Amino acid sequence: MLTYLDRVCISVAGPRIQTEFGLSPQQWGWVTGAFALSYALFEIPGGDLADRWGARAVLSAMVLWWSAFTTLTGVVTSLGALVVVRFLFGIGEAAAYPSASSIVFRWFPAVERGRAWAVVLLSGQLGGVLAPLLVVPLQAHFGWRSSFFVFGVFGVVWAVAWWRSHRNHPEEASGVSAQELTELGPPQAEDATCRGIPWRAIAANRSIWALMGSAFAYLYAYYFFLFWLPTYLVRARGFTESQSELSALPFILGALANLIGGTARDSAMRRFGTKLGSRAISIAGLLTAAASGAAAVLSSSRYASVALLALCYGGITFQQPTVFATCTDIGKRSAGAVAGCINMAAGLGGLASSLLYGYLIEHHGYDAALWSMVAMLGIAAALWLLVDATQSLEN
Repeated sequence: MLTYLDRVCISVAGPRIQTEFGLSPQQWGWVTGAFALSYALFEIPGGDLADRWGARAVLSAMVLWWSAFTTLTGVVTSLGALVVVRFLFGIGEAAAYPSASSIVFRWFPAVERGRAWAVVLLSGQLGGVLAPLLVVPLQAHFGWRSSFFVFGVFGVVWAVAWWRSHRNHPEEASGVSAQELTELGPPQAEDATCRGIPWRAIAANRSIWALMGSAFAYLYAYYFFLFWLPTYLVRARGFTESQSELSALPFILGALANLIGGTARDSAMRRFGTKLGSRAISIAGLLTAAASGAAAVLSSSRYASVALLALCYGGITFQQPTVFATCTDIGKRSAGAVAGCINMAAGLGGLASSLLYGYLIEHHGYDAALWSMVAMLGIAAALWLLVDATQSLEN
């Protein structure tokens, strides 16, 4: 939740920041692209650290890091400083989901990982829901900078609580029963200290490459919702700043879609097997997203457009638990590193969208950006035909 509060905060404050700094759409693309670039570059190192040292230390340190740069976002006074701060902010956030992948592998059996990821991802969507609801009143009364100060404090509180409560392995935690430990299998305490990233096995795994391609394509679309939607609503669809709270709608639907998608993944896995079940869930979600995005562009009603874009986002998030559960299934003891590879490709898709959206919007309008998003979602769906979740690195 905190991850999305901090990254969506700048999206909601975007119209005010662009006005104050006099930024063009392309320059705003540099700001969002700085985050996407560092997020992509540091995904694999973040996942490797979590695999080696455990998520207790890694997440505590990284949340403190990105909370510091969340706070500093509220201090900057120029485009250059804003780009630098958002780049450094992305370094910290890059460790979040790879660390979560390592946690899910250690704490959940294979047949429950879809639902486990559903809860993790649902919580992120709740952060996206809360961001506009908190940021809009804060910036209306105290200016846009105040929201970054408040969210920075949230991060410090979370990091302290996480360090006190989390343990890297279930057998180290109180309250975990012998039956639960038996269901999880042998302890994984040896997996982090003596292993590096299995580069050769990763490079030879076709499913990982297909997942990376699909993640690049669907994150290209996903970043529109993270960083451009409030500006689109105000500048392209004629909503007022107070009505930009409607940008929370996709995240509400996204939270529900995460939960349903995770449960559907586990059910499909039991009924059709790991390979076909994972493919069916992901392809269904991405095709729904593509169709809804196309309908949103063609709609003449601004409210219908918001609803259709929310459905588009819901289709993307429906398949996300399957994506991350597949990273865990394939990576096993290297789950963090594999998730890092997938999220690195995703971050590069976000970088491409940040730069291309700005160019397309400035020269061809918002519809051109949305049509490019629809095309990428279709590519993401097609690439899932090459994914086999049974192709573990340890087979």
